[in-house]
Amino acid sequence: MATVEFRKLTKRYGTLEIVHGIDLAIHDGEFIVLVGPSGCGKSTTLRMLAGLEDISAGDILIDNRVVNEIEPRDRDIAMVFQDYALYPHMSVYENMAFSLRYRGVAKRDIDVRVRDAAAVLGLEPYLQRRPKQLSGGQRQRVAMGRAIVRKPQVFLFDEPLSNLDAKLRGSMRVEMKKLHQRLGVTTVYVTHDQVEAMTLADRVVVMNGGHIEQTGTPDEVYHAPASLFVAGFIGAPTMNLIPAQLTSGAMLKLAGGAAEAPLPADRKPAADDLTFGMRPEDVEVAEGETPAGRLDVPAQVEVVEPLGADTLVFTSVAGHPVAARVRPEVRPKPGENLKLRFNLDRMHLFDTATGRAIGAPQAHG
Repeated sequence: MATVEFRKLTKRYGTLEIVHGIDLAIHDGEFIVLVGPSGCGKSTTLRMLAGLEDISAGDILIDNRVVNEIEPRDRDIAMVFQDYALYPHMSVYENMAFSLRYRGVAKRDIDVRVRDAAAVLGLEPYLQRRPKQLSGGQRQRVAMGRAIVRKPQVFLFDEPLSNLDAKLRGSMRVEMKKLHQRLGVTTVYVTHDQVEAMTLADRVVVMNGGHIEQTGTPDEVYHAPASLFVAGFIGAPTMNLIPAQLTSGAMLKLAGGAAEAPLPADRKPAADDLTFGMRPEDVEVAEGETPAGRLDVPAQVEVVEPLGADTLVFTSVAGHPVAARVRPEVRPKPGENLKLRFNLDRMHLFDTATGRAIGAPQAHG
């Protein structure tokens, strides 16, 4: 196992800069997930770590050793790709053993390592099969097994579950989490799927436009997003975001005059143009008198999605989309006018011009 560190890591293609001098320290044994939309620089960053892309500027350190000029095979890493990259003419056993044979590992040691990895991944019944005889999930396990047998210091995963169907992705996430808990190897994982990021990571690194927007635990990036981008990317549905103005009476006036809320004492925005944020689970359909610490806002129902355990209600508030995650028995009709109730203890505020968060919502109780 090893630490990994990026110091002002930069990637340019000609005059186009893809990764903009990022800094990141990854702890020994940590599972880090780089997440963000397509084109944000996450896969390029992983490929620089793997040695598959040249570094334009900055340094990469593995276990406190600068590896900028070190060949991929000498970095003591193992990478699992999106497309599995298995040899179709080889059996599962031969695919898993190939890199060890290439490195001159003794035949007896190869056999022990392959069979141990196959036992961990549930591949023992399939060792003599060819890749075409396996399901997508089984092929991905073979690709993981090929990485495990090398006993590297660092595992790298480049969107390994994106070719699987939704059900299989869910089960493979569980398997990968169990695998990391068992092996404890430092892992860097790239995905555009924020559900994968939240369920797998010790820490999530949210990337946008070649920059790191925020690094934190899944709880931190979800409950205390550092920017409008993170708030609008993390979560399903993502955070409700409504333009707001700060009035002269220190009140927060939502767009269209939908409602006004008192500004918390710990929030002192430097600008008047703000964005009000509220997670869907902190919104409910209003009933009865408005309790203290709540804000009722008129809305029109657009779509209702029953999910069994709960219901998603998608509405419009002064022309802005607002989603509420409510009890399963709550089923308003599309087109219905109602009031949504916001929990002001969970309010997020952002400076609209800079996109940065202002203060933080109160801790959940």
